[in-house]
Amino acid sequence: MDPNRIIQALKGTIDPNLRIAAENELNQSYKIINFAPTLLQIIMSEQVEFPVRQAAAIYLKNMVSQYWQDREPCLGEVVFPFNVHENDRQQIREHIVESIIRSPESIRAQLTMCLRAIIKHDFPGRWTAIVDKLSMYLQSQNGGSWYGSLLALYQLVKTYEYRKAEEREPLLAAMQIFLPRIQQLISQLLADATIFSVLIQKQILKIFYALVQYSLPLQLINNTLMTQWMEILRAIIDRDVPAETLEVDEDDRPELAWWKCKKWALRIITRLFERYGSPGNVTKEYYEFADFFLKTYAMGIQQVLLKLMDQHRQQQYVTPRVLQQCLNYLNQGLSHSLTWKQMKPHMQTICQEVIFPLMCYKDEDEKLWQEDPYEYIRMKFNLYDDQALPATAAQGVLYKAARKRKEVLPQMMEFCHQILMDPSRDPRKKDGALHCIGALADLLLKKRMYREQMELMLQNYVFPLLNSPMGYLRARSCWVLHCFSPLRFHDELVLRNAVELVRQNLIDDKEMPVKVEAAMALQTLVSNQEQAKLYIRPHIRPVMQELLHVVKETENDDLTNVIQKMICEYNQEVAAIAVDMTQNLAEIFIRVLQSEEYEENEDKTVMALGILSTIDTILTVMEDHKEITQQLEGICLQVIGLVLQKPIIGMAEFYEEILSLAFGLTCQTISPQMWQLLGVLYEVFQHDCFDYFTDMMPLLHNYVTVDTDMLLSNPKHLEIIYSMCKKVLTIDAGEDAECHAAKLLEVIILQCKGRGIDQCIPLFVEAVLERLMRGVKSSELRTMCLQVAIAALYYNPALLIHTLENMHFQHSPQPITAHFINQWMNDTEFFLGLHDRKMCIIGLSVLMELPIRPAVLDGVSAQIVPSILLLFLALKHLNASRLVNKPNLLANAGALDEDQNEEIPSDEDEVTENRNAMQQQSSIPTGPTAEEEEEEDDDEDNWDNDCFEGTPLEEYSTPLDYDNGEDEYQFFASALLRVQSTDAAWYQCLIASLSDDQKKQLQEIYSISQQKRSTAAKCQW
Repeated sequence: MDPNRIIQALKGTIDPNLRIAAENELNQSYKIINFAPTLLQIIMSEQVEFPVRQAAAIYLKNMVSQYWQDREPCLGEVVFPFNVHENDRQQIREHIVESIIRSPESIRAQLTMCLRAIIKHDFPGRWTAIVDKLSMYLQSQNGGSWYGSLLALYQLVKTYEYRKAEEREPLLAAMQIFLPRIQQLISQLLADATIFSVLIQKQILKIFYALVQYSLPLQLINNTLMTQWMEILRAIIDRDVPAETLEVDEDDRPELAWWKCKKWALRIITRLFERYGSPGNVTKEYYEFADFFLKTYAMGIQQVLLKLMDQHRQQQYVTPRVLQQCLNYLNQGLSHSLTWKQMKPHMQTICQEVIFPLMCYKDEDEKLWQEDPYEYIRMKFNLYDDQALPATAAQGVLYKAARKRKEVLPQMMEFCHQILMDPSRDPRKKDGALHCIGALADLLLKKRMYREQMELMLQNYVFPLLNSPMGYLRARSCWVLHCFSPLRFHDELVLRNAVELVRQNLIDDKEMPVKVEAAMALQTLVSNQEQAKLYIRPHIRPVMQELLHVVKETENDDLTNVIQKMICEYNQEVAAIAVDMTQNLAEIFIRVLQSEEYEENEDKTVMALGILSTIDTILTVMEDHKEITQQLEGICLQVIGLVLQKPIIGMAEFYEEILSLAFGLTCQTISPQMWQLLGVLYEVFQHDCFDYFTDMMPLLHNYVTVDTDMLLSNPKHLEIIYSMCKKVLTIDAGEDAECHAAKLLEVIILQCKGRGIDQCIPLFVEAVLERLMRGVKSSELRTMCLQVAIAALYYNPALLIHTLENMHFQHSPQPITAHFINQWMNDTEFFLGLHDRKMCIIGLSVLMELPIRPAVLDGVSAQIVPSILLLFLALKHLNASRLVNKPNLLANAGALDEDQNEEIPSDEDEVTENRNAMQQQSSIPTGPTAEEEEEEDDDEDNWDNDCFEGTPLEEYSTPLDYDNGEDEYQFFASALLRVQSTDAAWYQCLIASLSDDQKKQLQEIYSISQQKRSTAAKCQW
């Protein structure tokens, strides 16, 4: 392979004028043997220009990720897909570790990704030699090879990071060699504060974290070894960061290796404490380790963290992530008496001088609010960003300490109260006090002492701040009202004032973050307070218009939820503005989808999904207002059209919501425009969108059942729906989609009984029985396929038997009739739910009454009636279960009036309390004993909860399920009585094997049938 030719092609990919020709050249060359090793040579050649080496590294990474794994031809193909040749693989495996060690950082990043892919596919099977190679470099006295070989080892450990413990054996065998060496290395380097040393230490910590964070291998790390590692971690956390780091800009300091080292050490010890070191919160295999960890390490580590937090308290710099991890560790320590006793003397200081300042409005908040209020809103409501903030960790510690340790809540409330009482206090401290009180709201509402003071607190300290000149205080006050919205107000005037002030903040405030918090508060007040709902009713139009304006401006997904909830609360009032609202929402959706940054910004997708869901809510609420729904249809079709015109990838994200909209537009009537949509959907379906067939199902069910006349008036409609079902049943679409396809065919047959679709029956039956013959894993799909044929039997018995007699197995001349009936008889117990059992009973009733019986029936005659009796018994239990086991909705109605105390004494652990509670609970008799249960009727023991539930597919109703539908009791009883009167010998075959209990049950069914017939006659009369 000529390296110069590849170099020239790679160089061409960098030049826009030559890129296409260069890419074509590479695409013609990459399958040639020795291409990949030549790329690696180019990457490592210092004679080659650096941009070309980078391009080669990216190309190699893509090749390895796509073509390293052995791949087999797809079904029906004979040509093997391209894989990197084994000779080339061997050369790359031989040199990749050295390449990582020697390469500069930007190239090394690509090569480590290559290595991860290679390890994933080749270790340990084809490449055990990597262990010896890495061991050689790590044992070397040449420190220059350590960092690169540690990066390579990290790829090995990351590959197994989330594997189950039993799947990690190859890694653990390798770590028997590596763990002692990396421990020795980090111990040796601890005293060396140079950047080279600290980078190596950081990489070793990352390796150790990946090794233990998901599963702690106790066979590899015994208590002695863990003690050595804990000493290393403690030393790293405790050591000073070089003074010169303070010269670096504060925003850049978290990226310095010295602080990253501390961060990784803290991540390890916090993870060990949370997952393996907290007695009572660990799985069985870690019981002993948890006790050992708590008694041996927890307090020593906590002492260092308390020192670190004290440094932060004294204004010494600590990075946000390090502070966050310290707080997370303390949070865990609150549950245990040992760590709590050590923490307790410092807790008031921690709460007031560490946690409280973190919860106050800061300079960086002010800067962001002023420069980019929309980004401020995004940051405050982004859960993923929020998790990394020290303020979030601080709030977690405060809440848990107040909940579990009795001294904390009164001290903190007194502290906050003093701040709020003092008119001269710094407004930012008032923000912090309100933040603390709001964060503790659900605790305060559970304690009568505080609950009874909250109304006064809101009136005296929160209401005035809703008119503060400082926007952040207005926003915080709205947030506090949001937190206390479940409060039971004794003075209606206070509630009215709260609602009115929040409404004014939403409508009139000029600051967008205030409007957002006001919107949240208003919705929760309306949802929690019946009177608040009445106060807002006269203002609902301007409120909803302002909510739409704020959504349009901020594109905040939480606000779309607010709008949805307000629509549900004010469904009657919303009717007058539903069309305008939907038009506004559609415009916002179109703008979001067409914005330039849409493709890169995941928040935009979430926002767009929220808008579609809100439009869907409006449709649902307006379903009884036919004239409004007709106006909404045109707007919704605009949105649906936009999504369907986008590329498949873009459309897929909104497919479920779009189909839900279309479903909402077809529940009452189906307009000509909506019938046109069926054809559009079919075109989309053809482009591999059968993955979304289950999402299409409710809409397709409407097309069949809402306007059956129009369905049958144009043969194209039925042809489209059948084609979709047939494709799903033919390709490998998954059994869930296949169940839905079979169900839709059954619905069509039952919906069109007596409507002349005889020509479709053979096609439908053939589609499901062909699928049945290919092998089915789940009983659900098997019974669903059988059910289509059973529905066809009910539709026209002679037509089904004729169809079956003319169908054959691929390799058998025999008709399929016998196989179908035998399979059905074997599977009657797997028909679940109301509809399926009813269908099965009706089908078996038709079967036993056939005038010309297939020969196979003689062999199963003794099974037919007993199977029907079992199905009736299951229906009886199902109907009975729906009348009992109703939850006691009033059980907790008075809970708010009583104090709910979760505090634990200082000398006890949280887990001890939990165990005591569980033991007390277990001593209370909760039901019959085992002996008593054995004395129950045997029949009761044969039914599990599954039998009491309907099946998910039952929501797709058929004429059989309507109140005036076929009654299974009357249908079966009449059929059996007709057989008795017309064919005594056959009747005898059917009932000959019945036991006395079964005969008794049969008489009960006759009686129920007679009662139902009499009741129906009276109703008609």
